[in-house]
Amino acid sequence: DPCLNGGRWTGLGCVCPPNLEGDRCQFAAPTINITAELGPSVLMVTRVINRNFSEDMGDPSATSYRSFVDEFGRTMDRIYQNVSGYRGVRVQSLRRGSVVVTYKVLLHPPAGDAPTTALDRRVQELLEATNATAQASNCSRPHGGLCFSTFFSRSPRAKAPALNATELCRKYAPANYSRFYYPQRVGNSLLCVTNCTLNLPGSFNCHGG
Repeated sequence: DPCLNGGRWTGLGCVCPPNLEGDRCQFAAPTINITAELGPSVLMVTRVINRNFSEDMGDPSATSYRSFVDEFGRTMDRIYQNVSGYRGVRVQSLRRGSVVVTYKVLLHPPAGDAPTTALDRRVQELLEATNATAQASNCSRPHGGLCFSTFFSRSPRAKAPALNATELCRKYAPANYSRFYYPQRVGNSLLCVTNCTLNLPGSFNCHGG
């Protein structure tokens, strides 16, 4: 197995864990975008009843995991497209039964003088949109799209991120590389970068290593 840093050999190449790259997963990514982690979020759980969980779906680097998460993200974008402040979803875990998905709904911080009230209203919009989807699901075609049986919120209120930017960089950096990353705001984005990230003040050319 030529793969490094937790990469998985498929027989044709290495499938790398998040934020690692190279033909053998030998390089940490030069930037990690954590912009989506900074706003409020709501933790949700749902069950997809027309897909079956397989053991490799518990591995975020597995092709089956990535394929399901991509399809789930596209489906949620359609369901939540009319929810004010919706920014996307971030899958936290998949588990058996058919496929139980724990995920975060990412929201833009509300403007105005009553942000708590506005966030509570958005949580209600999320629950209404998801419940309507579960009730309207038509699963006569098992592979025609995702079908849901239930949704519920594990957090009754939208929560601000518990970690600051430096701690988020350490969390999302590849194992054994976290001490090299620091947060850097670039335009409207917040990135985790290293001294090897080009085109930033103080960076230098690390020559691919």
